[in-house]
Amino acid sequence: MTVSSLDVVGLGNAIVDVIAHAEESFLEQRGLNKGAMTLIDAEQAETLYAAMGPGIEASGGSAANTMAGIASLGGQPAFFGKVSDDQLGAVFAHDIRSIGVVFDGTPADDAAPTGRCLVLVTPDAQRTMQTFLGAAAQLGPDDIEENTVRAAQYVYLEGYLWDPPAAKQAFIKAAEIAHDAGRKVALSLSDPFCVDRHRAEFRDLVDGHIDVLFANEEEIKSLYETQNFDAALQQVRGKCEIAALTRSEKGSVVVAGDEVHVIDPAAVDKVVDTTGAGDLYAAGFLYGLTHGYGLAQAGKIAGICAAEVITHMGARPEVSLQELVKSKVG
Repeated sequence: MTVSSLDVVGLGNAIVDVIAHAEESFLEQRGLNKGAMTLIDAEQAETLYAAMGPGIEASGGSAANTMAGIASLGGQPAFFGKVSDDQLGAVFAHDIRSIGVVFDGTPADDAAPTGRCLVLVTPDAQRTMQTFLGAAAQLGPDDIEENTVRAAQYVYLEGYLWDPPAAKQAFIKAAEIAHDAGRKVALSLSDPFCVDRHRAEFRDLVDGHIDVLFANEEEIKSLYETQNFDAALQQVRGKCEIAALTRSEKGSVVVAGDEVHVIDPAAVDKVVDTTGAGDLYAAGFLYGLTHGYGLAQAGKIAGICAAEVITHMGARPEVSLQELVKSKVG
């Protein structure tokens, strides 16, 4: 990557999503954790894929979706992720570059195929994700280009990266480079089960290493081991510069020092698929932060982006977010 100025560079799992509708009974019969992301191996992925109904395939991955959202808003994003030199790897690279995200890197050096996430959407629009990381798990510190990180106002990290050891090292390297360059670091907690696995380390990260934290209600409650959202909010206050906490149909709350902004949700006629809602919220918020908007306005933009992506199948916007936001915010 040769870039001189970026808004955000994201680090994440380069994944191709396979999204299909499923009944509650399909999940129950297979013992799947509804609404969560679970890591599976290649054999499990093949078995589940064969059992799934008709679906759509689209480039995905949490941080990659966020970078796609920033590009749709008219921002300048880049992405670090690992794919294999195979058909899905080529699809992923073409898709993300075609929408304006800077993406370059060396393909995985062994036979591990490009990662894929099998997303099952139940009638209540909740998504249950079974993820085979494949080549994505090989993202490591050597894949992080210092000049690219220094060129970005923000580095955005997905919490899922805390699972593979090499990706964790890449995560730490990027954060250290960003802070050394006077840049900001943002973290998404990604998933309650991810928080359960890494709670102590995530708390340490948030308390002193992360400037902007993204979490939904269940994730922030898990982080601070409480069933009360307000109690979790008070615990995160002051731990990082900004905490942007989403609450589904209740909208979101943005906390920064003594400031607390309660953001109403954007209107949605029908929720079809919640896949990518948190990713696109982060896209809107980071776009707002990097383009001179205040916290409340950034939260409003974030809500508009999240609302768009839940009105259709798939985790990436189907309309120009730049035009959509312009029509609603100005």
